[in-house]
Amino acid sequence: MALALAMFTLGTPASTPAASAASSLPCDVYAAGGTPCAAAHSMTRALFTSYNGSLYQIKRSSDGQSRDVGLLSAGGYVDAAPQVSFCANTSCTVTKIYDQTSNHNDLPISWGGYWKGPGPNGADVGADAMALPVTVGGHPAYGIKVTPGVGYRIDHAAGVPTGSQPEGIYMVTSSNYVNQWCCFDYGSGENSHTDTGNATMNAIEWGTACWFGGCTGSGPWVEADLENGMYHTGSGSNKDANNSGVHFPFVSAWEKNNGTSNFTLKYGNAASGGLTTPYSGALPNGYSPMKVDSSLLLGTGGDNSVSGVGEFFEGAITKGYPSDSTENAVQSSITAAAYGSGGGSGSRTGALRAVGAGRCLDVPNASATPGVQVQIYDCSGGSNQTWTMSSSGQLSVSSGGATLCLDAYNNQTSSGTKVETWTCNGASNQQWRLNSNGTVTGVQSGLCLDVTSAGTANGSLVELWTCNGQSNQQWTLG
Repeated sequence: MALALAMFTLGTPASTPAASAASSLPCDVYAAGGTPCAAAHSMTRALFTSYNGSLYQIKRSSDGQSRDVGLLSAGGYVDAAPQVSFCANTSCTVTKIYDQTSNHNDLPISWGGYWKGPGPNGADVGADAMALPVTVGGHPAYGIKVTPGVGYRIDHAAGVPTGSQPEGIYMVTSSNYVNQWCCFDYGSGENSHTDTGNATMNAIEWGTACWFGGCTGSGPWVEADLENGMYHTGSGSNKDANNSGVHFPFVSAWEKNNGTSNFTLKYGNAASGGLTTPYSGALPNGYSPMKVDSSLLLGTGGDNSVSGVGEFFEGAITKGYPSDSTENAVQSSITAAAYGSGGGSGSRTGALRAVGAGRCLDVPNASATPGVQVQIYDCSGGSNQTWTMSSSGQLSVSSGGATLCLDAYNNQTSSGTKVETWTCNGASNQQWRLNSNGTVTGVQSGLCLDVTSAGTANGSLVELWTCNGQSNQQWTLG
């Protein structure tokens, strides 16, 4: 089931009505399919229609006080407003993510492991609670932004699959923030926080890791971290798979393992549509039977490898091997949640990447002169490629020492209108919406930010065009 997607100016829903909570949420669906959730973690919403507890805990630096963040209603969305006021004029850290199942497999900050974290005595650290603003169902929410050293973990978790017992996992993440290092994981690992050999882990790894070489495309990909290898397929890399990478602002990533003969990887656009299966087949040599331990982790590897990065919004671990029909129904619940970019009370800053070309929105020659048409160019991290989306919907850039705004030329609203930089003035032709389907639309025109003629080369110009769903109209900010 795919729902029509509401567009959002950062922090403010457009006129499209906000989505309501789904009537059947992921862990309800898993239970109905005979593979109940053994753990369920979410920063954004309930994963059971009956759940009305806290989602996570935050701690502020100014006075060391903690607060639980809960829901607007049972089975509903996060109530993020108290977090905004609680963290005002100080910084806050997410110290715990609550498990919504009766197993109470809450995820505190990891104590560390073989690879030491940056915290006291080699512990990991918690994520900045305000670093990842989004919307869900039209409501402000905050995800977990895993930077190197951020990690959460519970050892000897209750009621989870171990040994060769079948297990399923999903999480909602993003293509916006990834790298090739080990490991941005969610799933099962070792209680010892050390590498105890092949098949002692079963987790989703998300990023651009090409552990075995010869990969097709540049990623990011959904992979299986089975310990001592991040597997695209039973043989290692994805060189024989038609999967060059997944590029959505919100991604659903899936892995399931029957413990003896098969593991399956899937991915989907968490905003719309169904699932794609890049691999379903034999376990790697030396990985049957599985010997999975009962530690649950988020953000690091089984041995506490701390170099991976990523974004986490929700996920669950099941007892049993979910059917395809069950996973399809969970995907429908995810798309119904209506994830959207933006949200929160602050601004977002980063490169604005053209999905189709893999290049960044760029002010040519770092010009400080208003009226220069923007282009795409190899991503450099330069200030002329660093865009800030304000709470009012302006996209500003510091170029050549001047602060300029992305502007539709001369207030024009027809396809082919040049998109340029101009002195910031707050006019509607300088207001933009980051949409959950990856498009960027002009508030005044309703048209999409478009790389002209679907160009992919350096210097390809950017204009407004009728929205058509093509990859030259999809962007990620971050």
